[in-house]
Amino acid sequence: MSSAAPAQWAEHSAELREGIIATGIDPTSWAYAEDYTGEDEVVTGARASAQDSGVAAIGPGTAAALSLLAASVGAKAVVEIGTGTGVSGLALLRGMRTDGTLTTVDIDAENQRLARKTFLDAGVPSNRFRLIAGAGLDVVTRLTDGHYDLVFCDADRRENTAYLHEALRLLRPGGVVAFAGILTGGRVADPAHRDPDTTALRDLIRAVRDDDDLVSALLPTSEGLLTAAKRLG
Repeated sequence: MSSAAPAQWAEHSAELREGIIATGIDPTSWAYAEDYTGEDEVVTGARASAQDSGVAAIGPGTAAALSLLAASVGAKAVVEIGTGTGVSGLALLRGMRTDGTLTTVDIDAENQRLARKTFLDAGVPSNRFRLIAGAGLDVVTRLTDGHYDLVFCDADRRENTAYLHEALRLLRPGGVVAFAGILTGGRVADPAHRDPDTTALRDLIRAVRDDDDLVSALLPTSEGLLTAAKRLG
């Protein structure tokens, strides 16, 4: 495994570190945590494809957290909204059970072609992933209630609250929902930012935090990962 981050992530992480310095969190420790697991050539290739396609891939810390979440719940059935070029999907697959299946949805068929290549290059059998091209809400509303162990959302920020509603329907008790890109370089935490995307993220955070049926945490990995587990009872 290579611990070297590709150029596009290095540039983005430098911006994040500037914000972290301002908060008093040690930037060296943050960088060490981000690069803790390292990434192989398949992942760095998927990141390069994302940069070429103008797709924002999750950071290494978020990828590691997704693998951990999938492993922690023994995930066999996972839904991903926002396939991208396969960085997050591969992280989920690597944490899931070896007989598990990832259902991943993206409105861009070209993204999914690149993600398929990522998965196959990593040696993932084709029967372990299902790529569905379409709008996230149009697709997930047709999926089976209570059938999934984990739902990961990295798509239209303004639809996140609707994704949350669908995720709670899809998840079994004890299942986990996660949302990427929550901290947005400090905009969510700064009340001066009131643009529609930032406001939608604050609404999502509030909805997750105030739901008594969820146990949640907002993790400062990469660009921020909001996580919540559906209570068993």
